[in-house]
Amino acid sequence: MSGTQSSAPAAPPTRIGDLLGRAGDHGEKAFSFEFFPPKDAEGEEVLWRSISELEPLQPTFVSVTYGAGGTTRDRTLAITGRIARETSLLPMAHLTCVGHTTAELERIVTDLRAAGVANVLALRGDPPEGPGAPFTSTPGGVDHASDLVALVRRAQPDLCVGVAAFPEGHRDAATLDDDVAVLRAKQDAGAEFAVTEMVLRASDYLGLVERAAAAGVTIPIVPGIMPILRLSSMERMVELSGRDIPEEVRARLESRADDPAAVRAEGVAIATELCEELLQQGSPGLHFYTLNRSRATREIWSALALPVG
Repeated sequence: MSGTQSSAPAAPPTRIGDLLGRAGDHGEKAFSFEFFPPKDAEGEEVLWRSISELEPLQPTFVSVTYGAGGTTRDRTLAITGRIARETSLLPMAHLTCVGHTTAELERIVTDLRAAGVANVLALRGDPPEGPGAPFTSTPGGVDHASDLVALVRRAQPDLCVGVAAFPEGHRDAATLDDDVAVLRAKQDAGAEFAVTEMVLRASDYLGLVERAAAAGVTIPIVPGIMPILRLSSMERMVELSGRDIPEEVRARLESRADDPAAVRAEGVAIATELCEELLQQGSPGLHFYTLNRSRATREIWSALALPVG
């Protein structure tokens, strides 16, 4: 045969586990954004405007949450599928155990795969009454995130499955060691990466990573970031997860309590400092909880001098 035969370049990986592994091999960082299904047309407009404003930043992936008790299932599927079809973004859909039988869960992951979605975040999920309410099993369903991971891998073996991790331990875990044992069980079931609940202190995240490594967890653990734009709103959020705002953070915000703009600016500054420390300490990237708004995320992105496009 004369001449040389050129081969087409390999398609970029679409599995988040592959992307995180590749980033780790080359010392790069992964950056991602999270959205939630809106309740009405106005919220839908805000969501898609935020997606369009954040798309030029070319995040590693974006995720779409799942309401308590599976209440937003259809909207989660629709939004995730539309992101896959109409944007350049790599979407990940959340999926929970709550409110679904095994057969329903299998149909959902089949529908996701048919919609072009290659990544799922498998969660136990909150009951319809919200975080902190007693967990109630669904007849014919599964009770643990590790069981859901295994179900997804059986139903759609080519899907990449991520899971949640908790810097200060899940509110239902008796001890931090019990909490990290659950993370190890998720890995053993087939999870390829984890995304944490919002990190409030870098030391909490670093402690989780240390405990996880000691328990044999080798998958990447990406810290979740949510800037405090209003102290009262963040107080409600951390209460739902059974935590407290760190006193040093509270002091910085309360000193500006009479000026909402100053509180917001300080909250963004605190989040930026946290991101800097996490990246310096070796986190594989950052996962931003956007609350369907892009401005604060873009401000932090700019302050960190992260690449655009």
